[in-house]
Amino acid sequence: MKPIRKNFGNELPFSLLLHYKETKSPQRELPDHQYHWYEFVYVYRGKGTFFIDQTFYEMRQGDIIVVPGNTVHRGFPDKEDPVMSSAVFFSPYLVNNNTFSETYAYLKLFDAAKKNKQYKFTLSPEHAQLVEGDIDAIHEEWEQRRPDGGHAMALLLHLALLHLNRYCLPQAAELGATNELVPDWFREALAFINDHLDQPLELSALAKRAAISPAHFSRVFKQRLGMNATDYISTKRIFSAKDGLLQSNDKIEQIAMSCGFESMPHFYRTFKKYTGMTPAAYRKGNRPH
Repeated sequence: MKPIRKNFGNELPFSLLLHYKETKSPQRELPDHQYHWYEFVYVYRGKGTFFIDQTFYEMRQGDIIVVPGNTVHRGFPDKEDPVMSSAVFFSPYLVNNNTFSETYAYLKLFDAAKKNKQYKFTLSPEHAQLVEGDIDAIHEEWEQRRPDGGHAMALLLHLALLHLNRYCLPQAAELGATNELVPDWFREALAFINDHLDQPLELSALAKRAAISPAHFSRVFKQRLGMNATDYISTKRIFSAKDGLLQSNDKIEQIAMSCGFESMPHFYRTFKKYTGMTPAAYRKGNRPH
């Protein structure tokens, strides 16, 4: 199945979007969505699991899930008690390009999450109330449609990110993931794929390494992640290539080979399929000036 990518292009001034107090069900939940925007999810009630970057987490009231850009993720709400949550999507350029004289790292929680491979945090009732208030204020500005509402939402987003840094960063090295939700071989397969993107990753070889049949490997992969192994590997390779294009000065050919693409035509074809642009255009359009 082709991964779904949300194009937030010109939906709002200042590159911000809010999905406010939505009740998720398995029927309404989107397949895995990937994009360069950042996201944080706040859980009001209900339960479920959340997959992100090789790991499954349980979701409960007061939980915050932070999702850096270009990260494979998907929520799995409980059928009997589905999660009600708000999700805030924003471009990193919105918080990096501020007019304050003092520099503040609004995205440091996201950076720490990616570094530590820890994406879920739990707020105390007091701190949860503050974050709920931040989200309510953003939603109210959107509903009012004031001429200066975009500016207000941008400022409120900065405040929400500051609160998340204050209340979630101290937990960064304390919380554990819940990978017992999946079989050991599946967890090990995800880690192996992540660590060997530069090498051939054939389904038959992955299944043999897990000591199961290719059919069973494919079936469990699709059940657990909602996408097949081939699409997952392609997505991970493209995300790795996007990081290489923005964070290094390596030639495009070097980046393609380091991400496991067997030929340049295949790389260009796949990159354009997932991003809608060529690698050179992506590098030129997304690097800070």
